Order: sequence, then C-alpha cells, then structure tokens
Amino acid sequence: MRKIREVLRLKFEVGLSARQIAVSLQVGRATIGDYLNRFAACGLTWPSALTDAELERQLFPPSPSVPSEQRPIPDWAWIHAELRRPGVTLALLWQEYRLSQPQGFQYSWFCDHYRAWQGKVDVVMRQEHRVGEKLFVDYAGQTVPIIDRRTGEIRQAQIFVAVLGASSYTFAEATWSQQLSDWLGSHARCFAFLGGVPAIVVPDNLRSAVSKTHRYEPDINPSYRDLAEHYAVAIVPARARKPRDKAKVEVGVQVVERWILAALRHRQFFSREELNTAIGALLVRLNQRPFKKLPGSRQSAFETLDQPALRALPEQPYVYAEWKKVRVHIDYHVEVDGHYYSVPYQLVKQQLEVRLTARTVECFHGNQRVASHVRAQLKGRHSTQVGHMPKSHREHAEWTPQRLVRWAEQTGPHTAGVIQHILERRSHPSHGYRACLGILRLGKAHGEDRLEAACQRALSLGACSYKSLESILRQGLERLPLPQQHLPLLPDNHENLRGPRYYH
Repeated sequence: MRKIREVLRLKFEVGLSARQIAVSLQVGRATIGDYLNRFAACGLTWPSALTDAELERQLFPPSPSVPSEQRPIPDWAWIHAELRRPGVTLALLWQEYRLSQPQGFQYSWFCDHYRAWQGKVDVVMRQEHRVGEKLFVDYAGQTVPIIDRRTGEIRQAQIFVAVLGASSYTFAEATWSQQLSDWLGSHARCFAFLGGVPAIVVPDNLRSAVSKTHRYEPDINPSYRDLAEHYAVAIVPARARKPRDKAKVEVGVQVVERWILAALRHRQFFSREELNTAIGALLVRLNQRPFKKLPGSRQSAFETLDQPALRALPEQPYVYAEWKKVRVHIDYHVEVDGHYYSVPYQLVKQQLEVRLTARTVECFHGNQRVASHVRAQLKGRHSTQVGHMPKSHREHAEWTPQRLVRWAEQTGPHTAGVIQHILERRSHPSHGYRACLGILRLGKAHGEDRLEAACQRALSLGACSYKSLESILRQGLERLPLPQQHLPLLPDNHENLRGPRYYH
C-alpha cells in the first residue's frame, strides 16, 4: 500500500509521468497506469485523508459474492453430447454457458467439473466419437443353433454386429458364415437399416476384411474395397490384438449377447429367416432401452446425432463381386471357374485381375478394364470376342495349327492325327491350343513311343482328348491289343438260337 501512496505523491505533488514513476519505483508502467485509473474512477482527490485500509477498499472493491448454490450448474449430459459434434470444444460451450448465465462459474471450474462428471460415466461413453463418422463392425463370439426340419441337422449361425460411434445405435443379424459373401451382404443390409452411410467403417482383421495384416498399411480384401468404393466409405481396420481400437463394438457385442441372444436361449429356430425375425424384434427394444447414465436411448441419440450426419445411400444397389488373379495363356484366354474368356492378345502371359459378379466377368490390367464378358456356366468352353484376336498372329506366328501339327508329326502320324482331330473340331483353332500343348507334353513325361501308341488307341476309340490320353498312359492301356473293328456276323440259323415259335 505504501507504493500506491508513493505513486500518487509522485504524480500529483512532483508531477512525474507514468513512465518516470515506473522507472523510479521499479514497477511496470501498466501497473502504474492501473493505479492512476482506479484513483480517478473513485473520484478521490490528493492529498487524501483516508487510511491505508480505506484507500485499498476504494481502489480495489471486493467482487460481489454469489453463493455456489445460487450459481447454475451446467447440464453435463448435454455438454457431453454436444462435444461429439464437429468443431465443438469445451471453450465454446463455456462461452455459451456464461452468455446465458453471467453469474456462472469460471472456465477452470467448468473444465474440472466436466472431467469429474465424465469419469463417472462408462468407459464406452467416455470415448468422444464424432457424429456420423465411424461404424464399428464385428462378429459375436456366441453362435445360435438352427435345426433343419427335414434332416434334424444342427447348423450354427454367426451373429454380425455393427455399432455407430456417437449414438451406440446397434444393428445385428444372423448369417450362415463369416465368409466374404455373408460379410459384404451384412454390410449392405446394415447401411440400409441405418438409412445412410458413415464416413469410416472399422472392422476387425478377419480374412474377409483384411487380406494381409500390417501395423501401418494393411491390405484390404479387394471385394471389401469394391464395396467401400461403391458406398464411398473408408475402411480403417483395427490394429491386430488391440481391442481398444474397436471398444465400441466389443461392448456392442456384449450387449447383443446379453439382451438378445440370452433372451433367445430357450427358443428353437428352424430357419435363418425365423432367427433374424426374432433378433429384429429384440433389436428394436434394445435401441429404445434408456441409457443408465445419460438421457435418452440409442434410438433417440441416433435420430438426434448420427442420422442427420450420415451420407445418403447410393442410387444403384450394391452388387456382390469377387476378385481373383489370373494369367493370360498363349491362346489369349483366361480361365475362370472352368470357362475360358478372351482378352486382348497383347496381354499374353500377363497377370490380370478378374472381377466376378453373378452375371459378368470383367478383366483388369493396371486398374484398367481390358475385357468384359457375360458370365458363362459351361465348363471347358470358350467365350471369344473377335476384337481380342490378332489379325494374322504376327506377334505369335509360331503358335499356328500348322506348327502344332508339324510338331506332333515328329512323334508320329497317330499323334499328328489326334492334334488335327482336336483343332478341326473347335470353332476357332486357337481354342484347342491348350489341349494340344498338354498332349505333346505327355511325350516328355511318358516317352514319345508310348504317346504314339496311346494316340493310336485313342483314334481307334474316338476318344481324342487330353484326359483320355492321360488316362491311357497312366494305366498303361496303350500296351493292350487294339479292339477289333469288324466283328463277324452271327448266322441266321444256329442250334442255340430260338425263334418266336419256341415260346408258343
């Protein structure tokens, strides 16, 4: 207090400036200015007859005390829900709180008490998930038996579970397996159930989702990546052996097992549709069940938080597709499920990716589609497009029918006859190249003499195919005498022949 009086004396009696007073008393110039402003605001004059205590009360009046019980307590549950919205922070919520409650608590008290309230809530609810951002998916460890009415066989159904991050809104259904078709089908039905698409899907590292696990760059299954591109979502798998990365669905699975599967433990199901109907009814009750420590339910939280933030479903429905790698043979065809589809002949011996749907077969090279066919079910047949054929086989002139026949003639005339027979009975000679090469390679494994004898037997039997020749050589049938081509006719009259009169 003595320094304040000295500041006032130097100002009003000596006439020094605030800068000079600050240098003289070794006090900050802003502090000197604050003292002088407070003195002027109080309307006092110098010299003052007030005591030090009275002068201090005039310059620094105490702030009006408001009892804590009269200060409004924020709605912590509402604060917690608002923090899930994009861009919302505690500082912003505190400013809004003070605008509505000028006598409210300060920012430090606000933050400390929110953290204390948050610590009393379940660990799942403590996670701050942005609205419409993440969907956590997994399978329950528990299965449900389904009885076949005809055979009595019991088959275990898998339970797919999906949980939205912000609202904990839950989806569940039964599938026959965790294979790729069931896995992708459950995703499509889940998005339809939600009526929209989140930004990120967080799966576990099961084979249907991740082809190869990696800490930083896991390889996503190509078919799963195809689904993600169709729905415009990002796939971010949880780290291997890190259950906290998907703690939301871990708790969701536990909730489904306790409130749905446990409730169905005494019931018998005879079809998957019957089981899913029962699960759907209990799922509605689960999502409408009130939270214990937060207001509302999963249903109300979903309608308030997640549903408005979900992106719209694509206009076209998702079509299930599988991917596989193939290599182009010298006949510029690739083999898919026993059928052969043509690709541009320039891609001979190149590795391609094939996308298979129920109706189409698409071939990709370097992420560019190079061929598309209607899917055929006939094994061993060819689907060839004229545009894929070379004009005169300039790049592969050595693989012509004449060249294959000349090669076969080096083994023997019967081998050449089999090759000629195969090439003449195909709609295009190139369709028989694969079988002809396989037959000629049999000479390396079994010897050319045995191959020539086997071809002679095959010609006599009319069984000119790779499988027939392979069977003849494997069983050594080429060493047996050839079957007689012309058997003698039986006489019309013979003592062992009975005519129609014998039975009268």
